[in-house]
Amino acid sequence: MTPGTSFARFPLPAGSADCHVHVYGPYDRFPAVSGGKFSPLQATPVEALLALWDGMGIARGVIVHALAAGAENEVTLDALRRHRDRLRGVAILKPEVSERRLDELSEAGFKGVRINLLRQDGKPVSSGGMSLDDLVALAPRLGARGWHVQLWVETGDLMELAPTLEAMPFDFVIDHMGRTMADKGVDYAGFRWFCERLKSGRYWCKLSGADRNTRQGAGPGAAYDDTAPFMQALVAANPDRLVWGSDWPHVGHAAEAIPQEADLLRHFFRCVPDAAVREKILVDNPKVLYGF
Repeated sequence: MTPGTSFARFPLPAGSADCHVHVYGPYDRFPAVSGGKFSPLQATPVEALLALWDGMGIARGVIVHALAAGAENEVTLDALRRHRDRLRGVAILKPEVSERRLDELSEAGFKGVRINLLRQDGKPVSSGGMSLDDLVALAPRLGARGWHVQLWVETGDLMELAPTLEAMPFDFVIDHMGRTMADKGVDYAGFRWFCERLKSGRYWCKLSGADRNTRQGAGPGAAYDDTAPFMQALVAANPDRLVWGSDWPHVGHAAEAIPQEADLLRHFFRCVPDAAVREKILVDNPKVLYGF
């Protein structure tokens, strides 16, 4: 969608943050690597992201480094260094990362690591990235720097892993509303557990990924009606531990099914009709979690 198109219907409060995006390229500087299903369709450098945000009224946000975006977090590190006032980052690390590199990433504005634990119907959705074993190896060093752990995980698996995770010195940020497919329903045991655990203060959740959790299809004009009860339940559980994300540029979708930011904002406004709660999710909570 062209920056500025259709966004006037969804006025965002000053200081709003988009807390889940990826950047790729330019490829002559930051070559992409194979990400399987989640490979980008084209280069989407930070300049394209900022142009989109300017049209939407987004002041700042969080780049989650993607496996297909290249090695060593370089494209994300470069973006953070050039736009310190607007950007924070989430890294993918190897257990042997040096202390110097961790300090370098921290100074640039990286605030956490992303762990890939996602399964659907018992099968891994994507291979690669950081594992739980990697996190255990890095936990003392990351905890000492005040980083958090972002988990790409389905709520049923999260429920089973919670005793292991909660023994580590982290807050946990859960991707894409817990990545529970909409046809499981909000009474699904894992999702009900997560809504209760969200009240503990150890967990955060990203109100993102409606296009990934829906069974009704994504793409221009999609309403994501079947995911609305999940977003509404999370808001009811604890609005103080929620942030919003667009998931731009929507890797993993075919070109004709790429979600439109205006449709995602329409969905967010419909699920969170209270302007004060929207401001908390868009402005206040990102300040706490990412240190804007």
